Amino acid sequence: MLFDTHCHLDVAAFDEDRDAVFGRAHEAGVTQFLNPAYDLESSRRAVALAQAREDVVAAVGIHPNDAGEFGGETLNELRRLAYRRFPPHLSPLPQGERELVVAIGEIGLDYHWKTVPPEKQAEAFIAQLQLARELSLPVIIHCRDAHDDCLEILREHGQGLSLVLHSFAGKMAHLRAALALDYHIGVGGPLTYPSAHTLRDCVQAAPIERIVLETDAPYLAPQGWRGKRNEPAYLRQVAERLADVKSMSLDDIARITSDNARRLFRLEDGNR
Repeated sequence: MLFDTHCHLDVAAFDEDRDAVFGRAHEAGVTQFLNPAYDLESSRRAVALAQAREDVVAAVGIHPNDAGEFGGETLNELRRLAYRRFPPHLSPLPQGERELVVAIGEIGLDYHWKTVPPEKQAEAFIAQLQLARELSLPVIIHCRDAHDDCLEILREHGQGLSLVLHSFAGKMAHLRAALALDYHIGVGGPLTYPSAHTLRDCVQAAPIERIVLETDAPYLAPQGWRGKRNEPAYLRQVAERLADVKSMSLDDIARITSDNARRLFRLEDGNR
C-alpha cells in the first residue's frame, strides 16, 4: 500500500473526474494521500477535501511564489485552519475523531520564477516555520534553485522540526546537510527521467528510512506521462524506479516509505 505524500487533488485539473482519479489510485495500490496547499484558498480547499474523504489529510501554507502579500492576517488564518482540535496530550484521539491538518506546507524559497523578492519569501518562510513550531506540526518544504539559502534558514529556524524537502532536487552536499538535520526527502516523477542522474545518485545514497514518495499531481508526471496530467495512480512507477535504484523489492519500498510517511506526519498513533 503506497502513500502519496504530496498531491494537489483540490485543484481545477481534477474537477471533472476527481472520484475516478481516487479510484484509479486505489486500484494501483495508492491508498493514502496528503494534499498540501500553496495559498489561503487552496488551504481551505485542502481542509475541505480531507473532511470529505477518510483517505486524505491536508497541509496548509503559503508557497513562496504566493508570498507577496503575506502578513499577520494571513498567518492568523493559517493558524485558524491548522489549529489542532484536541489538546496535544490527547493521543490517540477520541473514537471516530481524526486530525484533518497534519502539516504546514508547502512553504520555502523559489528563486526560479522570481515573482516574489527573496527577502519577502524568507519572511513568510520563517513566520510559517515558527507557526509549525507553535502548533507542533511537521513541515513540507518547497525549494527550487535556492538550496543554500533554504538550508541556512532551516539551520537557524527549523532545528527540531519534523520536515520533508518536497521533490528533492539538490546536490549531494544538500542531501548530506538535510540528513544531518534529520530531515526527509520527497521523491517523485523526476526520479524516472533519463537525465536525472544526480537525483538518482542522491536517492541511492539516502537511507531508505529518510525517503517518502510523492507525485506532486497534477505536475511532474513520471516518464511515459511527461507533458500530461499527473495523478496518484502513477506513484507505482516512482516506487518501481526507487526499488531499482535501491536494489529492493517493490513490496519493501511500499511498506517502508509508507511507514516513513506515517511517522513523519504522526499518523501511526491511532489518529488515522
